Amino acid sequence: MIRALILLLFASLSMAAREPVLVPDVSQRNIDIVYSFTGAELLLFGAILYPDGRFPQRDADIAVVLKGPSQPILVREKRRLLGTIWANADSARFQSAPGFYAVATSRPLGKLVDERTSAIYELGLGNIQLSPADAGSPEKQQRFENGLVNLRRKTDLFVDRPGAVEITRGVLYRARLSIPARVPTGHYTAETFLIRDGRILAAATRDIVIRKSGFERFVAVAADSSPFLYGLSAIMLSLALGWLASAVFRRL
Repeated sequence: MIRALILLLFASLSMAAREPVLVPDVSQRNIDIVYSFTGAELLLFGAILYPDGRFPQRDADIAVVLKGPSQPILVREKRRLLGTIWANADSARFQSAPGFYAVATSRPLGKLVDERTSAIYELGLGNIQLSPADAGSPEKQQRFENGLVNLRRKTDLFVDRPGAVEITRGVLYRARLSIPARVPTGHYTAETFLIRDGRILAAATRDIVIRKSGFERFVAVAADSSPFLYGLSAIMLSLALGWLASAVFRRL
């Protein structure tokens, strides 16, 4: 019995050794947001290590996904009334929606994996798991999911970049993703997938933190820890600046 288990263990290790391994990295593990922050460019790069140094006859493909942080969100649907007035008509709540999602691939995603694999690994804007909180009809959920995706695509918070991953000699890869100025702060994951013949051969992740720094961080911490005092201070500061501006104009 013990001998059989040992043989099974060695067989599993030898099979795992024949699988390629991803060695990913990112250009920045921490991105600081200051008052002059207008966005950033993140480089995701790495290498593909094949067992025994043997290269496959056909090159594999790469898909990289940068996403985070997840948070609940309420999506409202507006309709026009009387021709000119917009009013809330319906709404849907999602328990977990990423504040930012970007996917880049070496080729169009539809040519790499089937719909089932894309759904399992959340590859593509149409496969983001939003976790609806309301017990609505499937048609309503799909309508609001599409609306949320479209809204965040317009603000560059949801990005799809087919062909943006460059693979050199079948071993080295890199992809550049733009981080918009309105990106939410928090913890992000950069996932890399090695794909060949419609299968995910290997996957690896790296963690990234986007945080406010300097005076912006002080304001954000104050707003979260003492919202009443923060609001009162903001009102007092606005009144003081208004009084100062009026005094200057009177002297002029």
